[in-house]
Amino acid sequence: MRTAYKVRVYPTPEQAAVLNRTFGCVRLVWNKTLAWRQHRYRADGATTSYAQSDRYLTELKRDPEFGFLFEVSCVPLQQTLRHQYAAFVNFFAGRARYPRFKSRHGKQSATYTRSAFRWKDGRLFLAKMDAPVAFVWSWPEADPATLNPTAVTISRDPDGRWHASLAVETADGTAVETAGEGGQAPAAASSAVGVDLGVKDFAVLSTGQRIANPRLLERKAENLARYQRRMARKQRGSNNRIKARAKVARAHTKVRDARADFLHKTSARLVREHDLIVIEDLAVTNMVRNRCLARVISDCGWGEFRRQLQYKTARQGRHLIVIDRWYPSSKTCSACGHLLAELSLDTRTWPCPSCGTRHDRDTNAAKNILAAGQAASACGADVRHSGPSRVRSAAKQETPLARVGIPLR
Repeated sequence: MRTAYKVRVYPTPEQAAVLNRTFGCVRLVWNKTLAWRQHRYRADGATTSYAQSDRYLTELKRDPEFGFLFEVSCVPLQQTLRHQYAAFVNFFAGRARYPRFKSRHGKQSATYTRSAFRWKDGRLFLAKMDAPVAFVWSWPEADPATLNPTAVTISRDPDGRWHASLAVETADGTAVETAGEGGQAPAAASSAVGVDLGVKDFAVLSTGQRIANPRLLERKAENLARYQRRMARKQRGSNNRIKARAKVARAHTKVRDARADFLHKTSARLVREHDLIVIEDLAVTNMVRNRCLARVISDCGWGEFRRQLQYKTARQGRHLIVIDRWYPSSKTCSACGHLLAELSLDTRTWPCPSCGTRHDRDTNAAKNILAAGQAASACGADVRHSGPSRVRSAAKQETPLARVGIPLR
């Protein structure tokens, strides 16, 4: 199993200059190769393989105009070509959007493989550097001297913070994350829970518990707008604009870090307390197209929450089931199974016309999600399914009827 440790890095001014030069060369190689790919396809209709892009990089280095590419390690440049090739593979497979050009104002990164760095006694030595790069280790249960990283990715955020991501191959995934919050090991759990994600409450559990939505971006919206207005008034290319941009980046970083902290604590608690977790597959990409709810939905971080549940349940030996997104969890009575014809979004409570049970919309949906997940687990559908929901749940395996005017895929 492959995992990663992300640490804060504090390079010296000389090391920062080398890394900034490497970032610039990586960005140039990415943009030049991407433009060359697009030109070949538009002119000749030809696709580009990794070997062809590798030969293009060799020709680019031979150009006297780009002779400075020899001043940095060649490994991050080669890794850039591999990342771009993988990005196009994911795009044509429908897993990602079309690769875009990189900007100098965004996050900068460079990946080093084993041939371009040394890991000795828990210290990191990068290519083109004599001294080790200082970093802060945040996992007391893991000894960095015993690790054997296979790759290191150095990054610099727009707010100026430096990080290093150490990729490590582990035989047992549970060895990486052996403790929960407060340093306690996760206890053996035998309970199951259904999770209904929402906007008013971040999550409502089938047990009736509600997890409040912190609405972190909404609380900082006024400050962000003020910082962005100040940056817009500054002259482009001036030092004052650079300082204003850094303030905007730091404000966004505070929101992003607070959201990540909330999602990690919430997902860790669910995994620690429950053996089986059932969630609903939400089409977040389609939901954010609603311009009235796009910012609120993006602030929730549902996609990141699902990703964290996936790898944490796999590490701790728990089970995660993702049911089909079209399952009518809110309109189905969890007591008798009666299905309503319609249920508006502003209806938060409703009585069942069949059995008379009065339901809270979100709690009832969480109970139905749990029941559907347990039924799917019984026949082996959707268990630990990762990525977009392509496997239909057990209740949704019937062949749909053909309708006039609606073509079937």
